[in-house]
Amino acid sequence: MPLYSLVAFTALSSPCAGGSVSFMRESLSKDSNNQILVEGTDLTKAFGSVRALDGLDLSVKAGSVHGFLGPNGAGKTTAIRAILGQIRLDGGCLRVFGRDPVKDAVDVHRRLAYVPGDTVLWPNLTGGECIDILGRMQGSIDAARRAELIERFELNPRMKTRTYSKGNRQKVALVAALATRAELLLLDEPTSGLDPVMAERFVETVREAQGSGATVLLSSHIMSEVATLCDTVTVLRRGRAAYSGSLEGVRARADVAVSAVGRTGEPISLNVPSAEADSAVAGLLKGGASIRKVESSLEAAFLSFYGGEK
Repeated sequence: MPLYSLVAFTALSSPCAGGSVSFMRESLSKDSNNQILVEGTDLTKAFGSVRALDGLDLSVKAGSVHGFLGPNGAGKTTAIRAILGQIRLDGGCLRVFGRDPVKDAVDVHRRLAYVPGDTVLWPNLTGGECIDILGRMQGSIDAARRAELIERFELNPRMKTRTYSKGNRQKVALVAALATRAELLLLDEPTSGLDPVMAERFVETVREAQGSGATVLLSSHIMSEVATLCDTVTVLRRGRAAYSGSLEGVRARADVAVSAVGRTGEPISLNVPSAEADSAVAGLLKGGASIRKVESSLEAAFLSFYGGEK
């Protein structure tokens, strides 16, 4: 069964308290330039004895590219499924466009598009036919944009999808989502299976979507992708937000590597806390050194949230 068929408009009950709905809708209408498109508070969800979400708070501002980071099992996909209205939360309150993503699923789905990390398509249909079906499920397709994206991602839309590689199946999902001009793009490991050239074209396309006013929630484990695209991030650890804020706030957790050449030509390498980097560089310059490189590792900063975990 195609994975996209899981995006159903099932009428499930909402875990939100009745009074919270009107408050959130009111807050959205007050400042259209500072809207929160996705707002989750104390979200919980268990599958048997496993707590996939354990008090998650999530806030995605309109017009941003928000990174959703965490190792496998941290709760990213569960949270995205909740945003899509595919699962009933055990507790907490979740609003998308100020609406309940379950009770108001039809209205919510008209305004968003979704790309899973492992796209399963109808094997006897062509790529173009699948794009059109998925596009209709997610709103409506911009025909000119569809053609442009098919060319950009070098996809042959006339081939049956059973002949496609994983990367080409992923391209179908990307074209279908990005050609809808959706207000909110939910991208769950969207470049899985893409080669580096196509991954770079994905980055270019997301930038264009943001420039056109789209909001993006990007779940990814590719740090270079996150560093290039994301304005803000939420780092998940065991179903909770270990951090939520600017990307620079994540970087500040990692040491900064400074490479320099001393006055007499000797190589100098230092690793200093982020807060001490400026003074360290100033000291080297004062001593006559030439600075070659100053960098911090986003990956090291990300891993710092999971110190001691196996």
